[in-house]
Amino acid sequence: MMKRFRKRFLASIILTPPVVLLSPLVQQLLGLEFLDFPGSEIVLFLLSTIVFIYGGQPFFEGFFDEIRDRELGMMTLIAVAISVAYLYSSAVVFILPGTLFFWELVTLIDVMLLGHWIEMRSILGASQALEELVKLLPSTAHIVHDDGSVEDIEASRLQKGDRVLIKPGERIPSDGEIVEGTSSINEAMVTGESKPIEKTEGDEVIGGTINGSGSLEVNISKVGDETYIAQVIDMVREAQQSKSRTQDLANRAAFILTIIALTAGSVTLGGWLFAGQTLGFGIERAVTVMVITCPHALGLAVPLVVAVSTSISAKNGLLIRDRAAFERARNLQAVIFDKTGTLTKGEFTVSEILSFSSFDEAEVLQLAASIESRSEHSIAQGIVRGAEERNISLLDVDDFEAIPGKGARGVVEGKEIVAASPSYVRETNQLPDDPRIDEISEKGFTLAYVLRGKEVIGLLALGDIIRDESREAIQRLKDMGIQCMMLTGDNKNVASWVSDELGLDDYFAEVLPDEKAEKVKEVQNRGLTVAMVGDGVNDAPALATADIGIAIGAGTDVAVETADIVLVRNDPRDVASILGLSDATYDKMVQNLFWATSYNAIAIPLAAGVLYSYGVALDPAAGALLMSLSTVIVAINAKFLSVDNREKT
Repeated sequence: MMKRFRKRFLASIILTPPVVLLSPLVQQLLGLEFLDFPGSEIVLFLLSTIVFIYGGQPFFEGFFDEIRDRELGMMTLIAVAISVAYLYSSAVVFILPGTLFFWELVTLIDVMLLGHWIEMRSILGASQALEELVKLLPSTAHIVHDDGSVEDIEASRLQKGDRVLIKPGERIPSDGEIVEGTSSINEAMVTGESKPIEKTEGDEVIGGTINGSGSLEVNISKVGDETYIAQVIDMVREAQQSKSRTQDLANRAAFILTIIALTAGSVTLGGWLFAGQTLGFGIERAVTVMVITCPHALGLAVPLVVAVSTSISAKNGLLIRDRAAFERARNLQAVIFDKTGTLTKGEFTVSEILSFSSFDEAEVLQLAASIESRSEHSIAQGIVRGAEERNISLLDVDDFEAIPGKGARGVVEGKEIVAASPSYVRETNQLPDDPRIDEISEKGFTLAYVLRGKEVIGLLALGDIIRDESREAIQRLKDMGIQCMMLTGDNKNVASWVSDELGLDDYFAEVLPDEKAEKVKEVQNRGLTVAMVGDGVNDAPALATADIGIAIGAGTDVAVETADIVLVRNDPRDVASILGLSDATYDKMVQNLFWATSYNAIAIPLAAGVLYSYGVALDPAAGALLMSLSTVIVAINAKFLSVDNREKT
């Protein structure tokens, strides 16, 4: 379609200079009467006819489509305007006395073709932005055979299970899993994450991303349409084609504007004829009114914003599956987060330390972490993680022994050290009488006592790690006037602690996976428009029940069927980003609709000739130029939309 408009524009623009130079009015204004010759009007007619038929064909086809669909729009106006100008001018050549409008006709067609060409380039450019990512995939891949030999093959021939070598600085040919090597991966092109990500054996990599300084061997897990990039492109195309409520409003406005234009054109013609002006003057005014009122920019106002917002969001790992849901996001009143893995990391760490002896808190943690460094248990790993976070070095351990279901023991610096559960301490020792223990217990922490010999020297309180990003995400959402809530299967003490730490408005504790959807309905029954944020696995019913379902941390598996919006990164701040983008996108649509229609308030009266007595009147070509200017403004305004501008634009 774009090439079609370009081809017809170039052909028409080549014929425009002779048409303009052969027009009597132009010759009089520029003193070029010497260009007039017998039969020049016939030549003028023939050249204009070529432009009218060849250059005007897309508009006539669009006109018949609108008639067939019973949706009059800009094509109807353009077709009527150029037809009136051509038929009247042709009649002047052969039958009637009057003014020729051939030069206005061809320049009008030129401007309209140019406007449509620019429009097609703008929309196509936004729609193809992601498809350009495919071109960044390497054309060849280094496949590693079972005997260790390496062979270069076309990347398109890769199959699942193939093992490929990725050299430093090369692009990864397809999605897969690292089986050997460690390196940093630049994923900016697909997830918007500017900082290279350190990856090692067992980590997933995405086709098209750039390997850093390390050498990797990757087992290919997805090829062709299954790859991350292919899924994203399909999702973007589907989102751009899905129905937009704002577009429905624009379509209705375009229809009304078309009726106004045809009516205003008829009234203008009749009014000037009634006022005693010539038929040629009346037609010129009527044609100009219809051209100036063309809802050309109106047709571009919403689709271009849709294309731009969908494209830039996808490039930043914010994938829109349902346009209507995305547009509703700006009206959200509450967001419900699943706790584990979303607001928290789902990993233990040491949150608080109590000392009951001469050992200070750091020493208590050092002794416990030294013992637990030999264990693979999740609580043990949390204790070690707590020491690492505090830069506490570990001590040598002898005679390590696991205590099944209760803890671990070992010898450190000649003394037996035990890190164990409260039940173990109750069985072997008397629990310390310290009111601080009850205070920590009420917070829902997992407790681990530390013993040196028979003495209980300290207590470690472990909790799920709250993401640093969660605090910023919650604050941003609350600044947007959105209530923030949490669902968790944990007990009320844990839920209350996390809620207090993040400043949540409400929480639901001890919720089983099959009960999450009911809690979403409960919030909806409060009269709130609700978004549910989860991992898309056991949250599927809740995501489907919510007004907007947001799957977070999808990674390369972006086909989460129950989600309206899919966030690739496991970063709750992206929830605020996508809601901010929804708000900014709507604002851009409104701004474009304003630019696309407001100029009519001034231009239509001028086109009709209300200031003609003062020497001010627009001709059809000037009207077309003004109309096209509004189109350019709309296109430029849409391009300023950015996912980085997360507040109102």
